[in-house]
Amino acid sequence: MMARAESVAVQALRNVMQRVSQASERANRPASQVRLVAVSKTKPVELVQEVYDAGHRHFGENYVQELIDKAPQLPQDIKWHFIGHLQSNKAKALITSVPNLYMVEGVDSQKVANHLNRAVSGLGRPPLSVLVQVNTSREESKSGVNPSECVDLAKHLKEECPNLRFSGLMTIGMLGYSSTAEFFKTLVNCREKVCKELEIPVEECELSMGMSGDFELAIEMGSTNVRVGSTIFGARSYPGRQ
Repeated sequence: MMARAESVAVQALRNVMQRVSQASERANRPASQVRLVAVSKTKPVELVQEVYDAGHRHFGENYVQELIDKAPQLPQDIKWHFIGHLQSNKAKALITSVPNLYMVEGVDSQKVANHLNRAVSGLGRPPLSVLVQVNTSREESKSGVNPSECVDLAKHLKEECPNLRFSGLMTIGMLGYSSTAEFFKTLVNCREKVCKELEIPVEECELSMGMSGDFELAIEMGSTNVRVGSTIFGARSYPGRQ
C-alpha cells in the first residue's frame, strides 16, 4: 500500500538508488561512496519537495536564476549543487542568494574561481566546495578546461582561493549527455595527475561523472558523484520550445 501511495518521482528515486547500489557492488565499492544528486532543472518546487520528503537532500540546478528562485521556497537543509558553466558576473548573486549552496560543479577558469572566492569572502560561511570542470570530449561547444590544463586550475584553487575548497573534478557528457568509457577514463587520469601534483590522497579528490543515461558505467569507473535528472523527475519541459 505504501509503495502505491508514493509519487512517480519518489518511486523513480528509489529505483535509481537501487541501481546506484548495484553498480557500486559490481565495482566492489560501498554504495555510501557514491552521492546521488537529483537534478531538478525546470521542475516545480512541489516536485522537489516530494523527493525531499522521501529523505533525499542533494539536489542540483543548471541555471543561476532558477536556483535563486527555488532555494528560498524549499527546506534550508537541502544541499544545493550548481552544475555546469557559471558566468563570473553571476557568482556573487548565486553565493549571496543561496546560503545552503553545497557545491559548484564546476569551475572552468581562474576568472570564475576568483569571482567565487571574493563572493564567499566575508559571508562567514565555511569554504565552498568546488569541482574543476574538464572538457573530456574536447568539444568546442562544451565548457571546461582541456585535460592538460586541469592541474593548473586545481593548483590555483588550492593556493590562491582560500574561501574555496578544491574537492575534485567533473565532466559533462557529449550531445545527449552521454559519455563513453574513454571520456570517464580521461577524468580518472586527470585525477591521478592532480593528486600527484598537489600531493593529496586520491580518496579526497571527487569525480563527478555520470548522468541519467550513463551513471552506472560512471560508477563502475570510479565516479563518486552522479547527477540524475530526467530519470527521476521525468522529461524536462522548456517554455516556448516545441
